[in-house]
Amino acid sequence: MGSIRPSNVKRIAEELVDKNQDLFNESFDSNKELLKTSMKDASKKTVNAVAGYVTRYVIKKRVKHQKEVEEGSVLN
Repeated sequence: MGSIRPSNVKRIAEELVDKNQDLFNESFDSNKELLKTSMKDASKKTVNAVAGYVTRYVIKKRVKHQKEVEEGSVLN
């Protein structure tokens, strides 16, 4: 079973990644360090949840982009 995340965690993570695509990557630890500095008032649990979803979201976007590129090259 997958983990179910609250909608506020997903919303925050998606907004941050969409605004700052070049800052976040596929490493949980580096994403967590970036979020610690930007989310100073948030609890450790919240920062970890957002960092985890940011990591998953970045991977998901990369895979989706790769599929689109592959389908585009097959169609051409």
